[in-house]
Amino acid sequence: MEFRLKNQLEEIQLLAEAVELYGEENGIPAKTLFQVNLALDELLTNTISYGYPEGGEHEILVSNILTGERELRIEIHDDGKVFNPLEAEEPDTSQGIDERPVGGLGIHLVRQMMDEIEYRREGKQNILVMKKKF
Repeated sequence: MEFRLKNQLEEIQLLAEAVELYGEENGIPAKTLFQVNLALDELLTNTISYGYPEGGEHEILVSNILTGERELRIEIHDDGKVFNPLEAEEPDTSQGIDERPVGGLGIHLVRQMMDEIEYRREGKQNILVMKKKF
């Protein structure tokens, strides 16, 4: 599955629906689809909200590949500013939710839900690869 979306937050829901349909057609468990969509929502919201400070219309490519090892491989390509989510600091979860500063939990959740995450920059493209076994 390959999905191209504009750098607009409302496009994320269209992607989520496409991922759900892809999952149903390929027998991917609902829990796995929920986790993948949550990770995509978090990452794409960050990319769209912070990756294009100059504005303008941009395209983000998301592809899902089902491997023979009961694993979903998700790739995100964007031309936003350089950002490696793997270098983001882990949030301090020792405090209660009301005492914590806002932000930082989304990337933490992505790290917890996915089995593998890789980042690289090729030319002007951020490329994030996530793997989720089911």
